[in-house]
Formats: sequence, structure tokens, C-alpha cells
Amino acid sequence: MNTLPVTCLVAGIFALMLIPLSVQVSQRRAKLHTVFGDAGDETLRRRIRAHGNFIEYAPLAVIVLGLVESHGGPQRLVWALACGFMLGRVLHAVGMLFTSTPPLRAAAMAFNHLSFLAAGIWLIASL
Repeated sequence: MNTLPVTCLVAGIFALMLIPLSVQVSQRRAKLHTVFGDAGDETLRRRIRAHGNFIEYAPLAVIVLGLVESHGGPQRLVWALACGFMLGRVLHAVGMLFTSTPPLRAAAMAFNHLSFLAAGIWLIASL
């Protein structure tokens, strides 16, 4: 039985990363007494996008990683994808929450796009 250890590790890390991203949105909403939208608050807007971008990319990253790992992808590829996806998610969150310039977010998206590209090509080629 294949237990997908790398995918399990990444999924676990992503589950833990989701908590502070979500809590930061909730805390800011409570402070601003707003339930919907961003109330025109730049800090809340950034927190919402950091959380939203994570939710948009992390699930598919875990699925794709799991497919590569379960279909016998080389361990170097599996680990490279895992690192690429995790680094991308961390850099994007840090870039959204703590900087006002785009270099970290651009690097994050490059890591994610390259990881998705490599995984997609490998999965299609493995058929």
C-alpha cells in the first residue's frame, strides 16, 4: 500500500498554514466590526488575498503532488514539486502580508507555475 508520505507531509503543513491565514482575516474583521468585504481597509484586503490565494492554489498542489507520487514519480521530482509548492505558498503569504512590493509574490508564483508545469507534463507523459 502506497502511503504517499511526501504528499501527506505537504498536506499537513498546508493544513497548519491555513490556520494563521484564516485567523488573521477573522481578527481583522473583528477589529473593524465588518462581516463582509474588506471595509476599504488595506490590511484586511491583503489578509483576505493571502488567505484566498492559498485556498486557490494549495488544494490542487496537494492533488497534483499526490498523483505524481502515487503514479511512481521519481523521488527527486516528488520532493522538488513538494518544495516548489511549499516555497511558493510561503513566499506568497509573506509577500502579501509583510511587503508592499511584488518581488516575493512574483517569485512565489514562479515556483508554483513551474511546479504545476513540471507536474502536468510528467503526469501527461506518464500515461
